[in-house]
Amino acid sequence: MAFLLPLRPYQLLRRSHAAYRQFSNARYLSASALLRKANSEPKHEPATSRTTHFGFKDVPEDEKEELVRDVFSSVAKSYDVMNDVMSFGIHRLWKDHFVAKLDPGRRPGGEPLSILDVAGGTGDIAFRMLDWATEIHNDHQSSVLVVDINDDMLKEGHKRSLATRYADGSRIEFKVQNAEVLDAVPDNSQDLYTVAFGIRNFTNIPAALRAAHRVLKPGGVFACLEFSKVNVGIMDMIYQQYSFNVIPLMGQLVAADRDSYQYLVESIARFPSQKEFARMIQDAGFEVSGDGYEDLTFGVAAIHTGVKV
Repeated sequence: MAFLLPLRPYQLLRRSHAAYRQFSNARYLSASALLRKANSEPKHEPATSRTTHFGFKDVPEDEKEELVRDVFSSVAKSYDVMNDVMSFGIHRLWKDHFVAKLDPGRRPGGEPLSILDVAGGTGDIAFRMLDWATEIHNDHQSSVLVVDINDDMLKEGHKRSLATRYADGSRIEFKVQNAEVLDAVPDNSQDLYTVAFGIRNFTNIPAALRAAHRVLKPGGVFACLEFSKVNVGIMDMIYQQYSFNVIPLMGQLVAADRDSYQYLVESIARFPSQKEFARMIQDAGFEVSGDGYEDLTFGVAAIHTGVKV
């Protein structure tokens, strides 16, 4: 079974674009309290009457950030286990392919890359990026700023970094940031923006895409790896049955936290289709090549890329 498609390197995306245009800590804090909170009558008048989705529930926009933050605090230490459960471990192959496709690293005579990894608290993508730059391009200078709204996730990432060659912090930094604002990231400062399995949890995805466009340099690349829509009928039916009947049960068995996994399954179902998300990326000012995305494993996940022109 073919899970991946041919690679398209970061440099090709950046330099030749015009040519083709084209998720337990020991307490296992259950998310059930969070979901009850989402269902309960608010104790105060919300600051805004606008609502957004939290899984299949509609909540006031100003409450979703806290609800999402608490879900990921619940699962910070078992995040890789969660992704293994949800994808049979295939998420590791997807992430490897994501990085290989972008091919990050300083080229001879070029400048070191500034990479922004958003919603990347545990450092999973950042470590892969730095390893690729170091081992493939002999680049020991390009750096990654890892930002996340959740401090528990960032603490886990920082702890993991201490067991890597990047323990001195000269090439990797962890900072709390809201992806829809990125107020600590200057305009036109980043060569590459990555977000993996995080953007579907944002309250205002269009605002986050506009922030991504703002912080990237002209010619900089936006790259997103996210669960998506299965594009083969029979496979979609099997996938939906697995997602809603098996994953929450496995969350209960593996992490004693069914509700967090239930939310994550629902958040995947609510995320836009590949074509819809590609249009959102374009609406934020990015130029995309062809359809603007690459399906992985029948569309269970997809990679979206765009270039700031």
